Amino acid sequence: MQNLLELNQRGLTEFFAALGEKPSACRMRARQALKWLHQAQVSDWNAMTDISRSTRETLAAHAVIRDLVAVRDCVASDGTRKWLFDVGTSAVEAVFIPEVDRGTLCISSQAGCALDCAFCSTGKQGFNRNLTTGEIIAQLRYANRALKADQGITGRTGDGVQPVTNVVMMGMGEPLANFAQVVPALELMLDDHAYGLSRRRVTVSTSGLVPQIDDLARYCPVALAVSLHAPTDTLRDELVPINKRYPLAELLAACNRYLEFAPRDFITFEYVMLDGVNDQPEHAQALAAIGRQVPCKFNLIPFNPFPGSHFRTSPRARVLDFQRRLADAGFVTTIRKTRGSDIDAACGQLAGAIQDRTRRTQGRSIPLRIATPGSASGGKVTA
Repeated sequence: MQNLLELNQRGLTEFFAALGEKPSACRMRARQALKWLHQAQVSDWNAMTDISRSTRETLAAHAVIRDLVAVRDCVASDGTRKWLFDVGTSAVEAVFIPEVDRGTLCISSQAGCALDCAFCSTGKQGFNRNLTTGEIIAQLRYANRALKADQGITGRTGDGVQPVTNVVMMGMGEPLANFAQVVPALELMLDDHAYGLSRRRVTVSTSGLVPQIDDLARYCPVALAVSLHAPTDTLRDELVPINKRYPLAELLAACNRYLEFAPRDFITFEYVMLDGVNDQPEHAQALAAIGRQVPCKFNLIPFNPFPGSHFRTSPRARVLDFQRRLADAGFVTTIRKTRGSDIDAACGQLAGAIQDRTRRTQGRSIPLRIATPGSASGGKVTA
């Protein structure tokens, strides 16, 4: 049975052709299905009222709509909302950040992460598998449906009301390490018959996989954020191990190549502030030198502690001084507002529940156990 959430418009067109639809009708059927699946977020074939009954019966016999199951739904004091989704052997998280003028959903692309960045809770959980296109897009579908239900919004396809206005691929996992599944999901986000988001409102964050940055520019250029976190190869080798394979010179060259296709005229460099590690004046000076090589803006991220981490958050005064030094050097520099930290939904805190398939967490890969509300684990997910 084909899960229709796995298919972009091209895939749906081919699917309808395989079902025996007339060639002239396949593309129309694909667009109809996209609207019902991703704009109306229906799960009932009979709700697709502009598709003929015979076609709906054929769909019911040959296809499924496989939504994710949320096993935890938490709302922070600042309105940030986090869902924990069961993906079989593991559980992954997505976070919705409401703001006055937009609603941003942070989506996961992998169950865990194999890159093991030193300061990231997700990486310390190990890695289980890539998510499928359907599992990636189902996070967005679920969020829109849940948020619309909370707001009492109802409507048919094309009502234009979608609570999620921006998507950032900054959840669990390295998106570009799951390129084959992420790109069709991005195409669905951009498709006017599905979610209709602009390329400027969809951001992929990468730790620096150079070949895949070039591929993204070729196949589906959206806004790009690079997890930089260090201004020298020596330090970045320690904090972001993928730097040993693709050092800064190669990464910066790839960023410049990407800008030829990007919807924005700058790259966002993300920089987590670690007390005494990368937050000194000399680091700001070296970072400014990087900024002069690539049109960019800097986004400083206060470190969010997690159990077992030996890093500390840079003092606020030092973060502000670091920002001032970069601004004085002529760079747009923002400080990311910490959102959802009381439900472990802040940047770098997403951990889900991962059955690790790597060797670095041997002894911790046990069957997934989901803590129930009010249990001794405080309602959090344990592995």
